[in-house]
Amino acid sequence: MKLIETSKGILTNCMALKANESFLVVADEPKRELGEALWEAGKQLGAESVLMVMTEREKSGQEPPVAVAAAMKSADVVVCVTEHSLTHTKARKEAAANGTRLATMPGITADMFLEGAISADYAQVKVLTEKVTELLTAASTVRIEKAGKSLTFSIAGRNGVPSTGMYVNPGESGNLPSGEAYVAPLEGTAEGQILVDGSIAGIGKIDSPLLLTIEKGRITQAEGASAERLLQILGDQDGRLLGEFGIGTNDKARITGVVLEDEKVYGTIHVAFGSNNTFGGTIVAGVHIDLVVKDPDVYLDDTCIMKSGKLLGQ
Repeated sequence: MKLIETSKGILTNCMALKANESFLVVADEPKRELGEALWEAGKQLGAESVLMVMTEREKSGQEPPVAVAAAMKSADVVVCVTEHSLTHTKARKEAAANGTRLATMPGITADMFLEGAISADYAQVKVLTEKVTELLTAASTVRIEKAGKSLTFSIAGRNGVPSTGMYVNPGESGNLPSGEAYVAPLEGTAEGQILVDGSIAGIGKIDSPLLLTIEKGRITQAEGASAERLLQILGDQDGRLLGEFGIGTNDKARITGVVLEDEKVYGTIHVAFGSNNTFGGTIVAGVHIDLVVKDPDVYLDDTCIMKSGKLLGQ
């Protein structure tokens, strides 16, 4: 019952779902129970609710079945509650372009459904997220520093993207729970090293740091307990290219080992490798893996905007 009541709150406050609208829940087998709660909540709110349960995808960024993609395009509101992320897929991009209001919930657990990031004041999250998005859009260069390591790359000409947690107008889409501003770095410009100490999508919370060396936008070396597994997930082609830089803006989010919530934590940044063609980049890799870094220093055009995880000027 609590899952259904929480679902009703999410659908009303974050998606503005109205009676008689067409509402589609896309779930996979591991997330079927949460999918059913959302479907039931939509039904109780008077929407024309449909639940589609697909086979679990192998990794984040992999496309859903053709029938699911077609249904996503034709619904007013879509929520994707799946083990692996559909956020950076052509199906999601095309549905949003068609006017669908869409939220993705990759890897969400019942605990995350009821506690943590989902309980944030999303009006407040929206304000901070949009402010950080403007900073990213206006900037040309990014430098991330932590523990003596430094990674630099260009974002010149690339627009920041807000994931506010509120998708109430046609074509708006993003994660739930949410709270991040992100951008597609210019391919081939990243140089340096970054120390990852939070979590990695598909692997979870990490006990020992992972050191990545990046040359001409590509991972050339990975050191640490998670290194081999990460490289295996990314493959040896374009999955190793830097595809995203993001800043968490949700003060209720926790590092749980599920990157959906981890990358939203205020005080963290994340980088992702693989596809970014769905938000302004040119990489099509069939995989998109986020890695979360706690308490870094971040410089935009050599101006410090984050010191030890604290956003300055807030």
